[in-house]
Amino acid sequence: MNEEPNGTMLSLVSSALRCRVTEKLTVRMPRVVSDQRAKFENDELFRKLSRESEVRYTGFRDRPHDERQLRFHTECREGHADVAFTATGTNLQLSFAANAWSDKPEDRTPTQEFVNFDREPGKVHLKSQFIMNGVCVVWRGWIDLQRLDGIGCLEFDDDRAEVEDAILREQIDQYNRRLREFEERQRQYRQDQERQAESEAEQERQMLVRLETGDYYQTPSSQNGFPRHRTQRSEKDYRIRTKADSRIEVPIRAPQKRAAVIDAQRSPWKPSLYIL
Repeated sequence: MNEEPNGTMLSLVSSALRCRVTEKLTVRMPRVVSDQRAKFENDELFRKLSRESEVRYTGFRDRPHDERQLRFHTECREGHADVAFTATGTNLQLSFAANAWSDKPEDRTPTQEFVNFDREPGKVHLKSQFIMNGVCVVWRGWIDLQRLDGIGCLEFDDDRAEVEDAILREQIDQYNRRLREFEERQRQYRQDQERQAESEAEQERQMLVRLETGDYYQTPSSQNGFPRHRTQRSEKDYRIRTKADSRIEVPIRAPQKRAAVIDAQRSPWKPSLYIL
């Protein structure tokens, strides 16, 4: 009967503690690397994708070609599409939104700058901004509306890279500040533990001094006649003293009540006054 409530209570306590620890100790992973341009220029994958190469629409492969054309046209109007580089097999989920970095869905709307059906007939020119492997990039290219293939490449996004670098520096500063606060709390905790240990050692030393001098019966920390830190010897001696003191007869004076006078000559050896 009692096992289920206890288990429930333990689970609630553990969940609360886990939430508190997670809230305090979780550090957000940076979205970009420290030197984005160097990685974009030196990484082998980025060097391949930065050259114009063939791309292909990869959505709804199990559907007929006519239906895929219609779906691709609809997805471009909505502001997203699945495109792959055929040379490297790199699949990308592109978002053609003007404010792709906004947290509000209503701000991420496709515009003609990112989806342009009027630039060339039978083609759609696309542009997408995103972060790939810690580097801010821009995908640019075009796709034929009939064949569902075209040409595209990746470019380095200088403007967004500066914004993400500022966010990264702020995250690093915040992490270093939290780390310094944590170390300060740890140092304060160690100092408190050392002071507490010294205080306990001083109390033990004073108790040993009282035990050696025989003053351990009269201590401010005594409780119910025993010292709080009593030894086996002190407890034994105390019990002997208590037992010896209990044998001492203490006279008790009875209260005065109504007295009756009895003839003293009848019993001269008895007192003449009795207490009734």
